[in-house]
Amino acid sequence: MNILLDGRTALITGGSLGLGRAMGMAFAESGASIALLARRKEILEEAKREIAAKAPKAKIGIFPCDVRDSAALEQAHAQAVKDLGPIDILVNNAGTSRHGPFESITDAVWQEDFELKLFSAIRLARLCLPGMKQRRWGRILNVLNVGAKAPSAGGAPTQVTRAAGMALTKVLAGEGAPHNVLVNALLVGLIESDQWVQRHKKDAPDKPLEEYLKQMGKSIPLGRMGRAEEFAAIACFLASDRGSYITGTAINVDGGRSPVV
Repeated sequence: MNILLDGRTALITGGSLGLGRAMGMAFAESGASIALLARRKEILEEAKREIAAKAPKAKIGIFPCDVRDSAALEQAHAQAVKDLGPIDILVNNAGTSRHGPFESITDAVWQEDFELKLFSAIRLARLCLPGMKQRRWGRILNVLNVGAKAPSAGGAPTQVTRAAGMALTKVLAGEGAPHNVLVNALLVGLIESDQWVQRHKKDAPDKPLEEYLKQMGKSIPLGRMGRAEEFAAIACFLASDRGSYITGTAINVDGGRSPVV
């Protein structure tokens, strides 16, 4: 089954590394133009070079931006539309995992987490949705984690923020459906990404990375961590016309790790 995104433009936050870069690669290889948003320009440029090497015909724009800054986010969106055309596919992927004992989490940490993971998605959806509705075609994908369905002790603030993102997904899906704007969430389990590379450096710098990731994967029913390319494959499917009857759902991409379907 071929996945074709010819003529579509996708905007991906957190697009410089890990899942964001992998989704950018998959979308570009399927024919889409892509706008990558992240804070560090040099890493965005690296991502652009890597994607362009495998998808030389794709139009790729990079837009350094802190998605917590509403003015900067609006400016990045406007520039992306100017350079690449109206946004057909929005992927809200920005965010890192933050967790700790509830009583230790300050108001500032809560606020920062909501700004990064929820309000950036709200603001971009508000910018992209009118054009999608007018053209009667749109896709919004919210990248969350399995804690959104099954929050655990010590999982705040991320699991609370991600649960709010799942509610946002359902609200937008209901409002977008009459206009052929499909909205879904993809819930991450343990996926090999830059976050795990950084955690390895912090937690087990003396252990080889491959061994560290293999050990982490033993707790997953499939017996291994996922790959960013595997996650990108389902995102690409949902962004295409092949996923034209799927909206308002939250799909676990976790190798069976979540206790909740």
